[in-house]
Amino acid sequence: MKKVLIVETNVTRYQGTKDPTGLWLGEAAEFVDEMQKNGVAVDFVSPKGGFVPLDPRSMKYTDESIMQIYESQDFIDRGLKNTLRPDQIDPNDYAAVYYTGGHGVMWDFPDNPELQKLALTIYNNGGYISSVCHGIAGLFNIKNEQGEYLIAGKNITGFTTAEEILAGKKSVVPFLNHEVAEARGAKFSKKRFYSEYAIKDGRLLTGQNPFSVRAVAKLLLNEIK
Repeated sequence: MKKVLIVETNVTRYQGTKDPTGLWLGEAAEFVDEMQKNGVAVDFVSPKGGFVPLDPRSMKYTDESIMQIYESQDFIDRGLKNTLRPDQIDPNDYAAVYYTGGHGVMWDFPDNPELQKLALTIYNNGGYISSVCHGIAGLFNIKNEQGEYLIAGKNITGFTTAEEILAGKKSVVPFLNHEVAEARGAKFSKKRFYSEYAIKDGRLLTGQNPFSVRAVAKLLLNEIK
C-alpha cells in the first residue's frame, strides 16, 4: 500500500507579533494514530524541511493517544525534528497528502509552489488531498493544468470565522478561510463552532477544526484501504 504524506508548518510566530504558533499537535498526532492503527505508513514534509515548532496552546488539548504519539521517538525524529523538504519527496509514492493546521500554516502553506506541485501530482495520480482546520490554506492556490483552482465548485470546510473570533486571532491572521475559499469558487460549509465536521467531495477531504482530525482520517481510510 502507498503511504500518506503529512504536511506541517515551519512558522514559529504569528507574523508581525511576538506570539508563538506552529503545528497544532493533535492535528498531526491523532491522524498518525489513525493511520498506525490501520497499518498505513506516513512521511512528514514541511516547506523548508527540518524543525517543526508546536503551537504551545495545542499542548492544553491532549489526551493519552496524542501524548503517546508525541512521546514516540519516530514522531519526534521524523515529524518534529527532521521533516523532509518537498524536493526530497517522490509524489508517486503516496496515495494521499494531508495538510495539518495550527495558525502557522497560514503563512507558509498557501504560496508554496513545491507543495502545490506535489499535491497536484498525487491528485492527478488518482490520490487524495485532505486537510483539517487551518490546513485548508494548503489547498487554496493549487491549480489544475487549465489554470483553474482545484477547489472551485467543491464542497470544503476549514477553521471558521466564528472559531477565529473565539480563538482571539481574527485581528492577527492574514486572511479568513471562509472568504478565501469562496473567492476561489469553493462552496464553504460548516457546523457549529468546535464541533466535529468532515466532508468529502470527490477526492478532496476536509475537516473544520481540531476536533475533526479523526473524522478526516476515517474518511481517507475508507477510500484508500
